[in-house]
Amino acid sequence: MQEQAPRTPPRPRQRRVTVFDGQDLKKAILAGAAWLEKHRDEINALNVFPVPDGDTGSNMSATMKSAIRNLENSNETSAGIIAAKVAHDALLGARGNSGVILSQTLRGLAQGLDKKATFNAADLAVAFDEAQRLAYRAVIKPVEGTILTVVREAAVAAKKSAEHGDDIGGLMREVVNATRQAVAHTPELLPTLKQAGVVDAGGQGFSTLMEGMWHYMHGESGSPELTPSTGNRTTTGTLAKPEAHTKKGRVSVDEEFGYEVVFLLRGEKLDVEAIRQSIIDMGGVSTVVAGDEKMLKVHTHTLTPGKILDYGVGLGSLLDINIENLQEQSLTYEAESNAEHAQEEQPQLEIATIAVVSGSGFEQVFQGLGVNALVSGGQTMNPSTEELLNAVESVPSNKVIILPNNKNVIMSAQQVTGLTQKEVYIVPSKTMPQGVAALASFNFGADFSDNCETMTEAVQQIDTAEITKAVRTVELGDLQVREGDFIGVVNGNLVVASQNMEQVMRDTLQRMDIGSHEIVTLYYGEEVAEPDAQQITRRIKERYSHLEIELVNGGQPYYAYIISAE
Repeated sequence: MQEQAPRTPPRPRQRRVTVFDGQDLKKAILAGAAWLEKHRDEINALNVFPVPDGDTGSNMSATMKSAIRNLENSNETSAGIIAAKVAHDALLGARGNSGVILSQTLRGLAQGLDKKATFNAADLAVAFDEAQRLAYRAVIKPVEGTILTVVREAAVAAKKSAEHGDDIGGLMREVVNATRQAVAHTPELLPTLKQAGVVDAGGQGFSTLMEGMWHYMHGESGSPELTPSTGNRTTTGTLAKPEAHTKKGRVSVDEEFGYEVVFLLRGEKLDVEAIRQSIIDMGGVSTVVAGDEKMLKVHTHTLTPGKILDYGVGLGSLLDINIENLQEQSLTYEAESNAEHAQEEQPQLEIATIAVVSGSGFEQVFQGLGVNALVSGGQTMNPSTEELLNAVESVPSNKVIILPNNKNVIMSAQQVTGLTQKEVYIVPSKTMPQGVAALASFNFGADFSDNCETMTEAVQQIDTAEITKAVRTVELGDLQVREGDFIGVVNGNLVVASQNMEQVMRDTLQRMDIGSHEIVTLYYGEEVAEPDAQQITRRIKERYSHLEIELVNGGQPYYAYIISAE
């Protein structure tokens, strides 16, 4: 079993640490994020299937990098405000299912520490309980033996420790011990983990984060430096890059450019949609308001920044206020500004579509089907919630359909619905072929509701198979897999393994009952030569003469072939 080697903490400092403020919490979180980044690859290796795109460690580390991006230089001393900042930025930077759940645990911690300038062990125990509650609430069908179990056991340990009178350091030591034990027990709760000989990767990631925080609390140093990252990657497609969060290409406010206003708003029962609309009504352009009822981040362009700030003060407390005079940048950014005007002048669409795509060939396929924006991602490059939000805000429509095209992107996409004023629907496409089928079924003459229904139905009509190489030796049920074997995955299930590519292709097609289908599309990857792909196609046609087969250069990484059958 590929479990992390125990990292037994040294003896704690003798002095008791009874109270933490915002700066203490900041440093602990930075240490936790650095420790998680250090062990990222080890966590990635805990993937159940031996495919080359294990990404749990990468997703969780990237989520934490986003969480701390505005933290390192902060002088804020309030623990509640620090926690709220971390939770907000973690939500925007959440990548993959593990990243989304992690962002929710951080949100729970923030709620537990709300309005607390300092906190003690008892306060921290309450915050851990909120963390586990929100983590479970984030998942429609919670499964034990995952990160959820580990977070819950952390909360139980924290409560017991606080009741025993432990200080903060003692409480965190109990939390770390509890998470290690919970991670070690995950294979007993989830049979697929036991078969694969691994522990749960998400649970290991959370335990590692807690361990890094514990190291700081006990005065250890030497954790690797972690450079905060904005987590933003380029959003490509038929539209220009989203304007928010970029230094260049800003949208002008009238002809005078005006001011860019950014601030955090802390309050009670804040109404995201109402606040966004009020700022727009006051003349705010390119307005983005994101967060929850207790903490929002506002970004807008306006000729009257004072008016916007006065409105915010009436709702609560303003933090991290930043006002930038865009007029001073007009000469430097004139060309980029003109490009943004060109984007604004695009005609409004009744419905816009966004797809998450990996591979140059697949990008061309989706563009050929009329997608309005592409977000680079999928497999080991899961896009963040913020990247998806930026794409939604960039398209010229108030009704948007997102095609995640990967099961690990769906949860991140779902978070977007609460961060935008636009009406957003997530088609549950788990593979790019499913996304292709959904987009092909889009009807420009139909309304939003009908298209959402039709595209969701189209997804269900597609079987997807993938051919790749195993990155480690593993035994899954009756299937023996050796490192370097070609393996076949059908609708997310590993079904065949062999040293012979053609045999794996043949057996995979049999396992997906290819004879019962009519149309097959074979997308070959970036490392496959076209003549080899053509030969594979001919042999499939010889064996299944009734099939209509199309060969397409998908250009996808990691997977030699992705097969769509309908």
